[in-house]
Amino acid sequence: MTDTQGAARPERLSIGLTSVDGVRVVTLRGEVDHTVRERFSAALLPGGDTGPRIVVDLGEVTFMDSSGVNVLVAAHHQVREAQGWLRIAGARDPVRRLLRLVALDQVIACHPSVEEALAA
Repeated sequence: MTDTQGAARPERLSIGLTSVDGVRVVTLRGEVDHTVRERFSAALLPGGDTGPRIVVDLGEVTFMDSSGVNVLVAAHHQVREAQGWLRIAGARDPVRRLLRLVALDQVIACHPSVEEALAA
């Protein structure tokens, strides 16, 4: 896994990028708020030939505000237009509650683990 744009401030957010059978896996660790919105968005949708299948691993995210929700919604719409999908994996209780509160879990499939998201 490659750590990008966050190693100097791991208390805020680090972003790991991997690929599993052509699926982009974006692993976040830390806090997702307005200060990291652009980095989060760029990690999800970097442009180029990235396939439109993405799993976002939120297992180590301790906080997410509406900025993170907005990035997920925008990415979801973009990959759907490209005939792809976006799935969320491993969200902890505070983040899972937020996803439920804004009904994002009704729009984007949420799975307990990355493995289950990849197999769905």
